[in-house]
Amino acid sequence: MPAARRPLVVTADHELLDDLLRLAAAGGVEVDVVPDPASARARYPGAPVVLVGSDQVATCARARLPRRPRVIVVGRHSAVDATTWKLADPLGAEHVAVLPSAETWVAEQLSAPPEPDPVSRTVAVIGGRGGAGASILAAGLATTAVRSGHRTLLVDADPLGAGLDLLLGWEDVTGLRWPGLRGADGRVDSAALLRALPRRGDLVLLSFDREELPGVPAEAMAATLDAARRGRDVIVADLPRQLDDAAVLALQAADRTLLVVPAELRAAASAARTAATIRMHCEDVAVVVRGPAPGRLRAREVSDALGLPLAGTLRPEPAMCQAVESGTAPGADGKGPLADLCRRLIEDLMRSGAPA
Repeated sequence: MPAARRPLVVTADHELLDDLLRLAAAGGVEVDVVPDPASARARYPGAPVVLVGSDQVATCARARLPRRPRVIVVGRHSAVDATTWKLADPLGAEHVAVLPSAETWVAEQLSAPPEPDPVSRTVAVIGGRGGAGASILAAGLATTAVRSGHRTLLVDADPLGAGLDLLLGWEDVTGLRWPGLRGADGRVDSAALLRALPRRGDLVLLSFDREELPGVPAEAMAATLDAARRGRDVIVADLPRQLDDAAVLALQAADRTLLVVPAELRAAASAARTAATIRMHCEDVAVVVRGPAPGRLRAREVSDALGLPLAGTLRPEPAMCQAVESGTAPGADGKGPLADLCRRLIEDLMRSGAPA
């Protein structure tokens, strides 16, 4: 399970920071502290409340951080002026708190319980090396989730991949792609977004425009994840090995990350570097080992070498690969090793989100 989210304080003003840390300590609350919007971006969408110091309100407004609820501009009386109030609106701040008069109220905001998360589960999939089969597993998880009765969003966030629309056989299905979300920096209407994306039944896909392959803007990823958590039961994100800001956001939102590693020594060595980076952003990481094993390297040996639990194994499946070539989505028929593994992984994912 992800670590408990903490309030975020964005300020480089040491005197203001001392005041806010004192208020947090009085309420028994731990906070994350960053000096500027660049450092804040990864934590910004998921924090229960964000306090932006008056010294950073202008830079945060220019940085176009994603709009979100519970943003408060806070400053000492001597530092809050008309410009601070003017910039609070484009930042999306709901309040401007002036210290010391607002200390009691700020302390209450810091210690207020976070709003309950929507009932939605997110799984991220990353290849331990190029060609590991992460996209196959991500597509299989998405189709299996739908077969299990879950409303599902499949997110293609790897701009250098072959494209999940092609893997699903959806390249001719019309709908919004990543370029259409460029500039999305606010709370997106969940129902409107899901209606605009390519879909078949309860499976919705967000992928790239084949004629334009930009990176994924972090603001668009944040807005998409926020909307999907309110409108989908399962979110499956296929992420690149070279993590950009958008991929980091998806990892931090993930309830579990699956690292796909071929049963080969060199692949395991390459995956070790990827695993170390992933674990900086997601606590629940497990490995899926894909055969064949030309050197007879066992799946358990791969997982032990990486220091990760073994989520499962994938045996070679020539019939499934042939079906994909003809436009049939991986795991669509519910049969074979991939479908069996995906069924168990989805059951585990949804069980982990059930109330105690």
